[in-house]
Amino acid sequence: MTHEQHESAAPALDSNDLQAFEAAYQAAQKSLAEGGIPIGAAIARGGVVFASGHNERVQNADPIAHGEMSALRAAGRQKSYRDTTLYTTLAACAMCAGTIIQFKIPRVVVGEAQTFDGELDLLRARGVEVVVLDDQRCVDMMRSFQSDKPELWAEDIAE
Repeated sequence: MTHEQHESAAPALDSNDLQAFEAAYQAAQKSLAEGGIPIGAAIARGGVVFASGHNERVQNADPIAHGEMSALRAAGRQKSYRDTTLYTTLAACAMCAGTIIQFKIPRVVVGEAQTFDGELDLLRARGVEVVVLDDQRCVDMMRSFQSDKPELWAEDIAE
C-alpha cells in the first residue's frame, strides 16, 4: 500500500479517539505553561487513556524525555502494547518512532506533521497505522513555539 493510499484509507476517529487526543493536547499545553517544548502524548487501550506525558527535556534536563517517551514512562511496565494507540501532538522523531516500533504499538494518531514531518514513513513501512489529523491548534502551537524559541526547538530535534 502506498503512503497516499494508507492515509486516504485511515478510518474516521471515534469519540474515544478524540478524547484521547485531547489528553495529548492538554499535556502539550502543560509543557508549554512550564516553559518546556509543547509536545504531548497519550496512550489508550480499549478507548481508555491509561497514560499521558509531555516533552520534559527542559524541565528535567533529560535529552530523551520527548512527549512519547514520557507517556511510555508514565505507562510503566506493560505485558504488551500491541492493543494500544499512541496519540501525539506532533509527528514522531526517529527516537520515538523507534520506540513505537520496538514496543509494537500498532496505531499512532498524530496531531500534525506540517511543522515537523518526523518519521511517519518509517512507521508506515514497519506496519504501523498512522493517522494524521492536521489539527490547526497543534500547528499554531508549534509554529509559535518554533518562532519564539528557535534555539530550543533546534536542540530538541538535534539540529
